[in-house]
Amino acid sequence: MRITILFGGSNKERLVSVASAQSLHATRPEADLWFWDADDSVHEASGKALASHAKPFEEPFKADGKSLGPLAAALDRARDEDRVLVLGLHGGRAENGELQVMCEMRGVPYTGSDSTSSHLAFDKVAAKRFAVLGGVNAAEGIALDDAEAALARHGKLIAKPVKDGSSYGLMFVNARQDLVAVRKAAETEEYLIEPFISGVEATCAVLEQADGSLIALPPIEIVPAAGAFDYFAKYLAEATQEICPGRFPPDIMESIKREAIKAHRALSCGGYSRSDFIVSANGPIYLETNTLPGLTAASLYPKALKAQGIAFVDFLNLQIVLAERRSRK
Repeated sequence: MRITILFGGSNKERLVSVASAQSLHATRPEADLWFWDADDSVHEASGKALASHAKPFEEPFKADGKSLGPLAAALDRARDEDRVLVLGLHGGRAENGELQVMCEMRGVPYTGSDSTSSHLAFDKVAAKRFAVLGGVNAAEGIALDDAEAALARHGKLIAKPVKDGSSYGLMFVNARQDLVAVRKAAETEEYLIEPFISGVEATCAVLEQADGSLIALPPIEIVPAAGAFDYFAKYLAEATQEICPGRFPPDIMESIKREAIKAHRALSCGGYSRSDFIVSANGPIYLETNTLPGLTAASLYPKALKAQGIAFVDFLNLQIVLAERRSRK
């Protein structure tokens, strides 16, 4: 099979995707590069153009190769040319299961979770519901109509888009006037509202092994530069600290690992995932699971791999093997 890195996408996380593709291609430079542009067209790209794109988190990438047509046509070609797709993609149709079902209908192998799991995990409300059914400890959800009463009860709330990533649209609700902004944002997309939980942010990567067993990688402690781990803090703020392994007590570290594996299983994730938590006085509280977490040089998953002693190339090769195996079932 021909290895092809598919990156870009039609959503807000396409900039992060380009940086992930840079890391992936540096690891497997013989792989072909296909860039999925914002207009749904797919184009071939050269390794030189990708490597020389200096500010992937800030400036759009432009492919320098020939057009392969719309996404559906490119996937038809992937099927006909016996390609396996390494998904250097994040968010939107790339992570909500739409791309995955298009691949599955064509028999095109791809890395990461299948369409059903991707669709479930991408919806933060549904993912939390299933994670709780799987025994994971999560915060209560608050209806928008109940937000004012909840603010009075809890003193502070947090609101975030149900179906978005990289902390786009994250809002802190400290006073009644902040609810005006939440209600306005909720007119165009669904929002999840939760009590603000005081604690330390953490994330834990889960990796599927060749035999199907799961391991949790060392949890990472996150200390944002300006108090919120939003897009700027994740990718642009030099003062953000991502400490791996985290400085939590051993029992808390093990608890985070157990919760991450339970979330992975409850959502039926495949290949790899990364779940986010707040470590409160009552232990880790589940926030969400990412089925296509960032794989950039600045991303959390590669940091966890390194702390575990797993080379990025070995991780990538394993994902390709798992993708090919799943497509044969």
